[in-house]
Amino acid sequence: MATLHRPVRSETEPQSDQTDSTSTDGTSTDRAARLAVTVFPVLVLVAGALGLLLPDTFADYKTDVPYLLGVVMFCMGLTMSLGDFKGVAQRPWAVGIGLVAHYVIMPGLGWLIANVLDLSPQLAAGVILVGCAPSGTASNVVTYLARGDVALSVSVATVSTVLAPLVTPPLTLLLAGEYLPVDAGSMVTDILKTVLLPVLAGLAVRLLFGRYVDRVLSVLPWLSAATVAVIVAVVVAGSAAAIKSAALVVLLAVVLHNGLGLALGYGAGKAARLGKPASRAMAFEVGMQNSGLAASLATAHFSPLAALPAAVFSVWHNVSGAVVAAWMSHRSKAEPAD
Repeated sequence: MATLHRPVRSETEPQSDQTDSTSTDGTSTDRAARLAVTVFPVLVLVAGALGLLLPDTFADYKTDVPYLLGVVMFCMGLTMSLGDFKGVAQRPWAVGIGLVAHYVIMPGLGWLIANVLDLSPQLAAGVILVGCAPSGTASNVVTYLARGDVALSVSVATVSTVLAPLVTPPLTLLLAGEYLPVDAGSMVTDILKTVLLPVLAGLAVRLLFGRYVDRVLSVLPWLSAATVAVIVAVVVAGSAAAIKSAALVVLLAVVLHNGLGLALGYGAGKAARLGKPASRAMAFEVGMQNSGLAASLATAHFSPLAALPAAVFSVWHNVSGAVVAAWMSHRSKAEPAD
């Protein structure tokens, strides 16, 4: 569940010429986000273990998952600014390539992997739903660590989230409908309530009370991480009985989905001649998903078992993202500028 937040500068902090792509020093808020990304996989693993060992403690809270996701998305809105939307107007070609790559590559990979691995209907729908979700907000932080084009990453993540009510349900219906019944209309309503409205509310609060929001920016990644950990515990608890038999095939599906997404996302950036920093951003915008949304939708529309791929994805893509970002950052220091 890529739900940690972008490197974001408070309105009282000085601007940096390196914010766009190359700086890895950053502000206290940036450092908090980077630390949260590092600790997040461990936190989620612990939460998953608790859900597996104490299923009765968490399983009854499955109806609260949409509200928990709303908290995470509200926190995302608090980190946003109007500048995120201005970036779209300034670079429509690059943002458009990122959106098309994200909403073509990941859903297609999800469908392909579900068929190749011959997954059960519940797991197949879950993997496809992960692929149809918008970009995860942690992709912005990981792009930052990779010395990628953060401005492009933020723009693609922002627009993919705003478009999710229009794109995620029909894609899920098209690709997962052969496995399970999909109520696309109800899914649109759920995404509006749990994603778009909380994000817009958070943005409104930031615009109206920016001075006060700036004081808590460094806390937001941790609040999001803790909330997502609870979501993972609930999801795992709901499918605890089936995890022993399904864990390995789900892990394989997630590793393939994420790894191929990272590689093809980078390749899309290179093919479009966007440059190396932008291609690094594209890798994470394609390969990292808002698996929190996928888990919430799977739980509400399918079953807890269908939410299991999202829970596993939430751990794996943060681990792989941090590793790939470190490798890209190391390589970028030896590469000539584009």
